[in-house]
Amino acid sequence: MLTKAALVNAALDQSIPLARPLKIHEAMRYSLLAGGKRVRPVLCLAACEMVGGDQSLALPMACATEMVHTMSLIHDDLPCMDDDDLRRGLPTSHKKYGEDTAILAGDALLSLSFEHVATRTPSSVSPDRVVRAIAELGSAVGSAGLVAGQIVDIASEGDVDVTLEDLEYIHIHKTARLLEAAVVCGAILGGADDESVEKVRRYALRVGLLFQVVDDILDVTRSSEELGKTAGKDLASDKATYPKLLGLDGARRFAAELVGQACEELAGFDPVKAAPLYHFANYIATRQN
Repeated sequence: MLTKAALVNAALDQSIPLARPLKIHEAMRYSLLAGGKRVRPVLCLAACEMVGGDQSLALPMACATEMVHTMSLIHDDLPCMDDDDLRRGLPTSHKKYGEDTAILAGDALLSLSFEHVATRTPSSVSPDRVVRAIAELGSAVGSAGLVAGQIVDIASEGDVDVTLEDLEYIHIHKTARLLEAAVVCGAILGGADDESVEKVRRYALRVGLLFQVVDDILDVTRSSEELGKTAGKDLASDKATYPKLLGLDGARRFAAELVGQACEELAGFDPVKAAPLYHFANYIATRQN
């Protein structure tokens, strides 16, 4: 994780030079380079290597997934969305640069993500695989992906009739779809066949949902200092969460089920090459921030 994250961080640093107009590039870099575990890009590289590709083939896509993720955080923190002042232990983008610059920084990161994949992916990857990966990333972000999850999430705030099915829809789209795209794109760019792509897709969907279940658990069991973001916000805003609908013990049991299901999807791969993805499922289940 540390080795891959360092590689990704170096590539992200090079992806946005401090050019004119300075303010927007500073704001983009501020949020993109603020830290984080780089879960999505590292999974992208790990999936590429698991199917036999070299990580260099997927590094531009790995960076792109982090750009998209950072965009989603910038927009999610805005007053008109979740209205948060803290992200990764730092003031959120709109608190530091203003709402106008924060919105534009998110827009610019989203645009750059697709440009980065199109222009930086090595020529040894066939054009049809690059296009397929770009389409996969696009579908994860738009109205059938992240945006769908976000708008249903907003509409569900304070709704006492939100069901477990509704909550799963929100988090599959808002969280799991982008993580799924990272893993699937890594496999596509690494040369995976269709059967392998679908196996890693099912793995990633479960890990993505697991990520959110654990996030919900941490929100009610950890402090803001431990999390690096405002703790207890979901409870304060009366949002539906897994601990709220299942109870804390029930949410923990559901997380354990998702780990088992995710690891089952990796059974057909070389266990040595698949080891990082096994590790990630267990790591995400046991993370503390």
